[in-house]
Amino acid sequence: MRHAALALLWLPALACAQSGTITGAGSSAASLVYQTWGDRFAAQSHIGLDYAPVGSSAGLKRIIARDVGFGASDVAPDEATLRDNDLVLLPTVVTGAVPVVNLPAAVAGALRLDGPVLARLYMREITRWNDPAIARLNPGLALPDLPVTLVVRGDGSGTTYNFTDYLAKVSDAWRERFGVGKRIDWASGSVPAKGSSGVVAAVQASAGALGYVDYTYVLKHHLAAVRMKNRDGRFVAADLGSFRAALAASPWQSRGEFGTTLTEQPGADSWPITMGTFVLLPRRVADPAQGAALVRFFTWSFMHGDELAATAHFVRLPDAVQAKAYRALAQVTDAEGTPLAFGALAQ
Repeated sequence: MRHAALALLWLPALACAQSGTITGAGSSAASLVYQTWGDRFAAQSHIGLDYAPVGSSAGLKRIIARDVGFGASDVAPDEATLRDNDLVLLPTVVTGAVPVVNLPAAVAGALRLDGPVLARLYMREITRWNDPAIARLNPGLALPDLPVTLVVRGDGSGTTYNFTDYLAKVSDAWRERFGVGKRIDWASGSVPAKGSSGVVAAVQASAGALGYVDYTYVLKHHLAAVRMKNRDGRFVAADLGSFRAALAASPWQSRGEFGTTLTEQPGADSWPITMGTFVLLPRRVADPAQGAALVRFFTWSFMHGDELAATAHFVRLPDAVQAKAYRALAQVTDAEGTPLAFGALAQ
């Protein structure tokens, strides 16, 4: 990692961080990566992590209230929110939202959808799995004559934001009727669930169910993922390779900019519902030891990003974005405004 040398310069400044516990809350999609980082970091530093996967909206509320050391969100808040609440934004890793189904095994492992049909399913315009629109995408597949049980997030969710951002890009009808948001007024008949774990449980409990979760939940719970038709017209599976392909085609890679979503990127191998995830830190920390522990934790995690991201089944940030993340960390100060790491990096 080319920015590891830069990060090493921080270590003397962070050595003062004491043992204790860092607290965080937010994205359920990204909970596995933070838990993985936390476990590995605790083994070396004796600083533990207590992370609550309460969803992106709740995570933002908790860091604004300073109820936790950091918030986590799959959506980057706007500049006004960051400024008004004195927060620093850091991108962390890249993953993907994945449609999942509970269908007979012969169908579940081979089902293909495109964006317009997925939007029609979530608008409840398609209500049975053997609908002609689905059959046209799956020639030769014996689709069951089952009703579609539509499982959705009932809480404020960054995964929902990215999922609906994708639907709005591929369906004018979706964009006009439902729009993009962390919380959606879903079509009548949808089954709301709380958190990614709630979606998993609801999908597993209902034959004919369709839901969406982060990729790590697909792996952890052995869910049947749908292959999606991407912007280049190819059907692709959700995996680290297709997330990397979408990332490589995005402004995150080409310009080091992370203000745009990663959905519907070009490229033959790109997963169309790729998404980034972020953490939010207070710009000024009342307890210098806690602030130093936070900065040390995220610096250490970025330094070990290749290994740790892969272990947790996420994709690491491009070098240019990671460099900006280091600079954002350097903006975290104590109550007097003294940077808790090298002050020069905050300039």
